[in-house]
Order: sequence, then structure tokens, then C-alpha cells
Amino acid sequence: MKKIKELNLKGHLLTAISYLIPIVCGAGFLIAIGMAFGGTSQGQLVQGEFSIWDAFATMGGAGLGLLPVVIATGISFSIAGKPGIAPGFIIGLTANAIGAGFIGGILGGYLAGYLVIGTLTYVKVPKWAKGLMPTLIIPFLTSIIGGLVMVYIIGSPIAALTLLLTNGLNSLGSSSLLVFGAVVGLLSGVDYGGPINKTVFAFALTMQAEGLNGPITALQLVNTATPIGFGLAYFIAKLFKKNIYTSLEVETLKSAVPMGVINIVEGVIPIVMNDIVRGVIATAVGGAAGGAVSMVLGADATVPFGGVLMLPTMSRPWAGAIALLVNILVTAVTLALIKKNLTEDELSQHIEKEEEEISLDDIQII
Repeated sequence: MKKIKELNLKGHLLTAISYLIPIVCGAGFLIAIGMAFGGTSQGQLVQGEFSIWDAFATMGGAGLGLLPVVIATGISFSIAGKPGIAPGFIIGLTANAIGAGFIGGILGGYLAGYLVIGTLTYVKVPKWAKGLMPTLIIPFLTSIIGGLVMVYIIGSPIAALTLLLTNGLNSLGSSSLLVFGAVVGLLSGVDYGGPINKTVFAFALTMQAEGLNGPITALQLVNTATPIGFGLAYFIAKLFKKNIYTSLEVETLKSAVPMGVINIVEGVIPIVMNDIVRGVIATAVGGAAGGAVSMVLGADATVPFGGVLMLPTMSRPWAGAIALLVNILVTAVTLALIKKNLTEDELSQHIEKEEEEISLDDIQII
């Protein structure tokens, strides 16, 4: 067990996902905008036979189609540094070529990274050839060994596992979908884009690569709804005659809510950290409700990012809208009910503290 911990498998995966997310964002927005205006993702853009929206959708689709390559390259780089980039890229392409998908990309990244480490450790070359190690010897040896392992050893079991997962999720009934969606929604929201969210993201992205859009849609709707729910809680609390946010938190919400609309959940972290237990409870309850509704109604965004821009890419946009609304309302009402009512003294003390923090008296001219 100690040896496995030293390998830091989870850490390398999370590092790679952090590299993956900007590509998902960029490609996701491109395909979402393109499809929203009637574009379609095409295998090849023939001059004079496509619109600008077709171009948007095709660029986004091409980017999303290379996610197994990106995750493999990211993991290999995390393990072996720069020498791991080329082998990770090539083995990731191989995983894509044989249909091993996202799971193949993940395993290929580990394979490439540790092959590089092994090559650096055990392959000895003359002094005159050391300069060739990073540019020729390492890429060649690790790519050919890793590629052959991917094609002839890993490929078939991965395909079988992926098929098993796909069939299992396809066979879920309404009650099972409700529970599954609730679990995805709960886990997606409780750490606000942190390690748990990224782990669920990796699983959901694997399922989307096999044509199952439900899990990734549930996850992204939770990320979208959470900041908006925190903002709505301010107004619902007023109906209960409660002040649940300090003036600084209200200012934070002014940027966190618009960020949430385009699926950036991290804007609410400063607010959550001020009252972490109540914040996580409200997020978990709202996420579970939203995820359950999303899965049961069959919300199926074809892009793994974009916030409200995902809705036009769904076969049932109304399902995504309802799930989003439920998530927002449940999060907001829960937070408004369980957050304590701030007294006038607490509010005034906080304002004074803010003023002290930006006092001109703290500025020293040397």
C-alpha cells in the first residue's frame, strides 16, 4: 500500500485534469455556440460548403475528440516531466485510434510516464549519445513499447470494461437513475471544483466518450446552479427577514453569479470558507436534487462545459432547464434557512474591519 501511495496515481490524474479543463472549456464553448446557431460538427470542412457555425462546431468537436490524447499527455508529463510529453501524446493517439477512449488515455498516460522513468533509470548510453536521450531514444523506445502494449494487451480489456459500464448505465431504471444522479450531483458540488469534483468529472467524461451524456450533464448543471443558488439565497433570506451575507460577501456574489452562469463554480469559495458547514450542506442538498432531476428527465448536453450555453445542445433543453431551476431553488432555500441571521453589530464590525484593511494609514513611504 505504501508503494502505491508513493506512486501518487491520483495526484497525477488530477494534475492532468487541470490541464484538460481549459481545453474542455475552449472546445466546449466553440461547439456549444456553433450548435446553438444551427451548426454541425463535420469530419472535414470543404471550402464553400460550410457556414461559420459549422466551423465553430467542427473546431470544438475536433478538440473534444482529442481528450484521450490530452489526458494521456498530461499524466505522462506529471510523472516524467518534459521527456514524458512525446510518449504520452503518441500513446494517447494510439488509444484514440483503437477506440480505447478516455479510460485508454488515462492508462496510456500512466504507461508512458513510467516507461520514461524506467528508461531514464535503466537504459545506459555512451556519453556522446546522452544528448539524444530526450529527443530520440526516450520517445522511440517508450512509444513503440507503450504503443504495442496499448494495441495488443490493454485495448481489448478496456473495450470490454467500457462496454460493461455503458450497458450498465443504459439499463438503469427511473429509481436507479434518480439515485445515481443524486450521487453524481452531490459529489460534483461538495468541493467546488476540487479533487472530488475532478474525479467525478473524469468518470463522467469517460461515459460521454461512449455516448452517455447524462452524467457529465448532471455534473456541469450542478456547477452552474451552485453560484446562482447562493445569489438567489440573498433575496430569499430577505423574505425571511434575515441578513445572511456580509457586505464583502455580497460584493463577491456580484462576480460569482455571472461566473456560475458560464459554469465556473470557484467564485463562491470565499463565501463558503466563511461558513463551510452550512455552505457545503446547502450545496450538497441542491446538487443531489439537481443531479437526480437531470438524470431522470434525461438532460443530455453534447458538450462537457458551457453553463447555460449547454442547453441548446440538448435533445431536451427543457429537461436541463428544469434540473437547473430545481438545483438553484433547493440550494437557495436551504442556504437561506440554515444560515444564521447576522446581527447589526456583526455587520458593522465587519464593515469596520474592511475599512481598516484598506486604511491609508497602513501605507508607508520610505
